[in-house]
Amino acid sequence: MKKFLLCAMLFSLCLALAGAPARAAKPPIRIGYLQADIHHLACWVAIEKGFYKAEGLNVEVAGIFRAGPEEMSAFAAGALDMGYVGEAPATTAVANGTARVTVVAQVNTEGSALVVHKHGPIHSVADLKGKRPAIPGVSTVQDFLLKKALTQNQVPLGAVKTIVIKPPEMINTLRQKDVDSFIAWEPYPAKAQTMGVGRVLLSSGQIWKDHPCCVLVADNKFLKNRPEDVKAMVRAHVKANQFIAAHPLEAQKIGERYTGMDAATVALAMKNVKYTYDISVAGQKEYVEFLDKLGYIKVSDSQAFIDKFLNRKILQEVLAR
Repeated sequence: MKKFLLCAMLFSLCLALAGAPARAAKPPIRIGYLQADIHHLACWVAIEKGFYKAEGLNVEVAGIFRAGPEEMSAFAAGALDMGYVGEAPATTAVANGTARVTVVAQVNTEGSALVVHKHGPIHSVADLKGKRPAIPGVSTVQDFLLKKALTQNQVPLGAVKTIVIKPPEMINTLRQKDVDSFIAWEPYPAKAQTMGVGRVLLSSGQIWKDHPCCVLVADNKFLKNRPEDVKAMVRAHVKANQFIAAHPLEAQKIGERYTGMDAATVALAMKNVKYTYDISVAGQKEYVEFLDKLGYIKVSDSQAFIDKFLNRKILQEVLAR
């Protein structure tokens, strides 16, 4: 009798479990980054070394973009949850209300360069007067840096005719002399050098020392609904930065795979990039004030905007563990 009752109870339990609705798996975290941008090496390292998986995350690359404004359009369309993107286009999109994201970690500082023809006549920023420099897009970090360099050297912004060209096409355009110079993120300046096409007129660090460049952002709705997953993404990002510092040659190999460029180019490019997760408040303030001055954004209270746009609490919690 006891055996019969035990079997009956087990049978009832199996029926109950079979009839219970299965717990829905969380949808993947849709991320984006810029095409062949060595600034985003930490993202590639986190993928290749399994740091996202180690945090229990299901990460899906939902977009590879040719410039920051394109990626911010994807956020605006609800196509991304998190992404590696330039601080300037993210700032512009949020300030103008076209996207709602929050910065949760820095990605890098410096790492861009103004490139001219290897044997051309341009030897100073003043020589850019009347010339055609190429930028990746309006309101990109590189657009900001070019305008900052011109301003520092008393060259009127109207004295140059900027042309928007995506970085993958910049080197060939410079070689054909359809532009006089270009400013881009690495590894394109390095590639122009190893190909013998261009030379660096100024590194971005010479224009603005230690300037913040790319950031890891989270869509505000995603941050609200899945805060622990955002925190786990930041942990993976921190681990990836630590890996780059501890294993630069292995990180370089990953960079070669994701950029499709040779070892000499990627090694040269990485020398021009400072990888970090520490959020730069002072750098963000300079972006806001300069972008406002250019008329790209209108922010009445820059500090209030910064306090809302930068979420340093998540990173602080991750580092405190």
